[in-house]
Amino acid sequence: MAVYKEIESAVIHAGIYGDKYTRAVNVPIYQTSTFEQTGIQENPQWEYARSGNPTRAALEALISDLEKGYKGFAFASGMAAIAAVLTLFKSGDTILVSNNVYGGTFRILDKVFKNFDLNYVLVDTSSVDNIKENITDKVKAVYIETPTNPLMNITDIKAVSELAKSYGLLTIVDNTFMTPYLQRPIELGADIVVHSATKYLGGHSDLVAGLAVVNTKELADRMYFIQNSVGAVLGPFDSFLLIRGIKTLAVRLDRHASNALKIAEYLENHKAVTKVYYPGLKSFDGYELNSRQARNGGGMISFLLSDNYDYRKFFKSLNLIALAESLGGVESLVCHPATMTHASIPADIRAKIGIHDNLIRLSVGIENVDDLLLDIDNAIKASAK
Repeated sequence: MAVYKEIESAVIHAGIYGDKYTRAVNVPIYQTSTFEQTGIQENPQWEYARSGNPTRAALEALISDLEKGYKGFAFASGMAAIAAVLTLFKSGDTILVSNNVYGGTFRILDKVFKNFDLNYVLVDTSSVDNIKENITDKVKAVYIETPTNPLMNITDIKAVSELAKSYGLLTIVDNTFMTPYLQRPIELGADIVVHSATKYLGGHSDLVAGLAVVNTKELADRMYFIQNSVGAVLGPFDSFLLIRGIKTLAVRLDRHASNALKIAEYLENHKAVTKVYYPGLKSFDGYELNSRQARNGGGMISFLLSDNYDYRKFFKSLNLIALAESLGGVESLVCHPATMTHASIPADIRAKIGIHDNLIRLSVGIENVDDLLLDIDNAIKASAK
């Protein structure tokens, strides 16, 4: 067994390393739907690929180790992982949710689980007092993103977890933006961590996957039952790709974050930009808190373009940076939250929380930062009214 202390080594060596049968350094792709059994009722480790697959199991062990959890689970998408976590709750329960949560999370709560009387309340979770004021006997969990998507609000994971535990509630953290390389919510007291692994963990815009990690055997048993029963599992080939992507997580995120900081500083001083949302900026409201619970500000930036500039022309004038859904790949991507990632949120709620039409979200890639700055500068100049 490999000996290591730091996460830069863990992303390569944690979980199930290599193949014990051939001594290959990579876990093989076990592309099979079923497994031969030696006898009736002998409870084999592997029986049917929905219930378990060795490649998927290696991925699940890896994310559990990286998040310092009890057990990990791999799903066919980030939303499948979130749906599985929400299925832990019962009709009549209420979940407190960060008020500018990802639009897909809002949609599944508002349009799917609400049909089964699983309710939610949108709360500014950056204030622990706001959370406390909304706790009732029906509330069973607090679901937070930190930083939030797309306004980068920072929530104190440790404080929220302590408050939740005092009321017997679960704390669920979407750690997609930060990944375990930058932030580990379970170490700060969270019970469940979810990821859209499509993003930074995969890192190359070539797969769709979701991960969840829980901190106790009781939650693990319940999550496995849901995963196996519903069956939205990740296939072996995508599991292999995700393991491969995670191996370079540390070096990629170092570059994402260094590029993002330089671009955020540039935008902060640009006359065309009225506000920059980036946790790595010392002027950002959540900078101090984020610095305590995360390694750095990450690779995501949102900013407001001045009314003197046409945001539609800005998007059309970009050359290197692609207008696209998703984030966290090696290539830089830009999106318009109001009509893309958060279009499912009603306009009045978007306006109330600050998702305006001139809000732009940038997933900073690992290209040369000067090329990215030039592309942004040219697009801003072209968008002047």
